[in-house]
Formats: sequence, structure tokens, C-alpha cells
Amino acid sequence: MAWDPATYLRFSDERLRPGFDLLARVGDLPPGPLAELGCGTGVHARAIAERWPDRAFTAIDSSPEMLTQASATPSSVRWVEADLRHWAPPEKLALIFSNAVLQWVDEHETLLPRLMGMLVPGGVLAIQMPRNFDAPSHVLMREAAQAGPWAETLRPLLRRDPVAGPEITYDRLVPLAQEGLDIWETEYLHVLSGEDAVLTWMRGTALRPLLTALAGPERAAFERACAERLRHAYPRRADGHTLLPFRRIFIVARAKGS
Repeated sequence: MAWDPATYLRFSDERLRPGFDLLARVGDLPPGPLAELGCGTGVHARAIAERWPDRAFTAIDSSPEMLTQASATPSSVRWVEADLRHWAPPEKLALIFSNAVLQWVDEHETLLPRLMGMLVPGGVLAIQMPRNFDAPSHVLMREAAQAGPWAETLRPLLRRDPVAGPEITYDRLVPLAQEGLDIWETEYLHVLSGEDAVLTWMRGTALRPLLTALAGPERAAFERACAERLRHAYPRRADGHTLLPFRRIFIVARAKGS
């Protein structure tokens, strides 16, 4: 699945703000290198590198298109193309940072403990993921995917609830974390501009694997089916903007000593 940096950053302020909110909750770090999983266009990576300029820092992404844009701005960051499901650092890390990426990876019951195991004692796992899969945007996307001639193609790609709630996440991490395990949720109210703004937003993320699986008239027809449903669920306000409530889960966990 190819990623389009321009489409993803069509709403750059809204997409980047949660990552900076997460980074603001990361405190002092023990000695050791740093890594970002799913660095995208590198905005957060460069901020991390500026905050800890004396650390070796690797930013990983599976998209060559994203990495091309990320590496176009000079920095001390080492950019690496890799599959996050299989990547492992050569040595234990002081920070693993991941913003709006791990929702694409399954089996969090094993993934999160594996990531904690990559940290030095006192190292920090800082994660933000969308948790809006029961929102009208996603419910209607799944409805449209199963309501047309494309259903057989798209049904295997639908992911109903890939991110667990705070209580389940707590239970998975608390045996591995120091006191002060920090998990919270925030619902942002994104004020979007333009026609079919929610559809445009979703083209950059949730809709992308479904659109990639289709082509030509079928793809266009599926987009129209989504657009019609989304217009009713997210009407434009009197001032011309469209409001998109968007819930996200944040995790800051500090690894126990060995």
C-alpha cells in the first residue's frame, strides 16, 4: 500500500498535533539511543532529534515515499525503510516513539510487550493511536465497503477494532512498567475545510488500503458511495466548515529494571 505524503499532510496541523502532545509528556530519558516507529514525513523525528541532540536516533518507516520527503530536510536522523512488524534495534533503546502507526499492526497483546522488551531500564515507550473505529466515519466506510460489487474484494481489508481500550492496554503493560504508567484518551474536534472534507481526510489514512485494492470505475463508485454517506453524517456548518470528532489513545510507559 503506497502512501501519498501530500494527501496525508492535507490536514497537517490536525495530524501532527497529537504527536507533539505525546512528546510533551515524555520526561527525562536514561542513556541510550532513540527510535521512532512510523516516522512518516519526519516532522516529529526532527523535533525529537532537536530535543536530544547528543543521541543516536533512528526513524523507521515502511513507505519509501514518506522517507524520501522526510530525508529531504537535512538532520542528524538516520532514516531506515523497514517493516515495523519485524524490525528490531541492534541494542536496547532509551525511547521508542510512535505516532498514529501501530493501529496498522495486529496482535497488540504480543506487540506491546515486545516493544517494552526493547527498552533499557527506565526507557520510555510513547505511543499514540486513533481509537475512533466505532465513529460514524468508520462505520459508514465499512457499510459502503460491503454494500456494492466490490464487497468481496474489500471485506478482508476491514478492521473493526484494532486498538484496545485503556483498561486492556493497562493490563498488558503494567507488569512490565514502572509506577506511573500513563494512559489517557483525548477527543479532538477537527475543524475541516473544503468540500467532502471527511472523505478527503480519510483518503490519507483509513480509506487508503480500500482504494488501493480497487481501480477505475469501481474505485470511483466506491468513493461516491462513501462520500454520500459521510455528507449526511458530517454536514457542513453554517460557516462552511465540517466538524470531525476524533478520539485517540496515548500511552507513556517506563520500562522496569532487569
